[in-house]
Amino acid sequence: MGNYVIVGTQWGDEGKGKIVDLLSEHADYVVRFQGGNNAGHTMVVDGEKFISHLVPSGILQKKKCYIGNGVVVDPEVLLEEIAYLGGKGVDVSPEYLRLSDRAQVIMPYHKRIDHARELKKGDGKIGTTGRGIGPCYEDKASRVGIRFLDFLNADVLRAKVTEALQEKNFLLENYFGEEPEDVEKTIAYCLKLAEELKPYITDSSVEINKGMDNGLNVVFEGAQGTHLDIDHGTYPFVTSSNTVSGNACCGAGVGPGKITGVLGIVKAYTTRVGAGPFPSELFDEAGAYMQEKGVEFGATTGRRRRCGWLDMVVLRNAARLNGLTGIVLTKLDVLGGLKELKICTGYEYKGEIVTDFAADLELLDNCTQVCETLPGWDEDITGVRSYEDLPENAKTYIKRIEELAGTPVDVISVGPGREETIVMKNHF
Repeated sequence: MGNYVIVGTQWGDEGKGKIVDLLSEHADYVVRFQGGNNAGHTMVVDGEKFISHLVPSGILQKKKCYIGNGVVVDPEVLLEEIAYLGGKGVDVSPEYLRLSDRAQVIMPYHKRIDHARELKKGDGKIGTTGRGIGPCYEDKASRVGIRFLDFLNADVLRAKVTEALQEKNFLLENYFGEEPEDVEKTIAYCLKLAEELKPYITDSSVEINKGMDNGLNVVFEGAQGTHLDIDHGTYPFVTSSNTVSGNACCGAGVGPGKITGVLGIVKAYTTRVGAGPFPSELFDEAGAYMQEKGVEFGATTGRRRRCGWLDMVVLRNAARLNGLTGIVLTKLDVLGGLKELKICTGYEYKGEIVTDFAADLELLDNCTQVCETLPGWDEDITGVRSYEDLPENAKTYIKRIEELAGTPVDVISVGPGREETIVMKNHF
């Protein structure tokens, strides 16, 4: 029996989708616990690519999947994703997919406010995906949000939407200079989607805990990465929820004593999408090499990812914040062909060496990375299936990561496919 939380350790895009898909073979339930459709998980099975934004990756393994109460859900996007996966032969019926009645609904006015706010900020914009994630979490914290429980009662839904639009329309018209939302159209939109989603809505916490009490294995799937956490990331260039492992309990409705371990997904180099500090970012041929060979474009937005050396300041911070029990190292194959590799071990700022990840953006924006240099390798490792068969320089790189992070590397990904993986520890 095992209940594992899967988190990204960098700025997202570490390859969580593939790893959750891989681990789901041994799990019974897969639970998404935070974020929204601003996340994108890419899985490749038998050469076919699948991209999900809300539906947990375990759906490909025909495991029961839950969208937890900590997720904010655009109902239209969810239904589109269900249709997309169904069209690829994946069973996304209520037998396999359940939606928490406590999850918050991303409404049309959330997306409009998100876009309008970014436009108003101009050059000072955060770089949001514009999908209404932040405004939805704002309403949740303000206790005026719409929950999927409200989708089950038309009278309650009508009253809540009518009240919410009084404030939202005032903002749209008087602050952003936009046209107001039509109350009746918004209510009709919700009622139509509610009919389609009703079979999926449930008290997910009760069902998940019953499964755990009966000895079932559960994988908890996060979105984004540790350094996009609203408390612990590069604020304000962060997402609108807590991405660290502790939120798996809040976002799924389970007690911390039921968690067996926490696996941190670590890309063999570092990437970031959008604005915000990135101390180990590269602007040279090595960075361009990673970007091109790693096909570093966002699964949700298509935006080009910024690339840099593996940053151990970032990784050590993630290990501490998440209580990592193991590392899953992804995209190691991308580094093949580089004559030498560097690992960022600290930052130099005003003549001082900084080894802890700072909250101060001025420091992070103006520091210089301090690196160790290791030899690279030329071999193509995508066909390697055992640690012993890896090039010696690749083994040296992995061992140094373990030493610097103080955490063992349990799984190594050497390609996008499910089979292109070296499993050194079976967690189930």
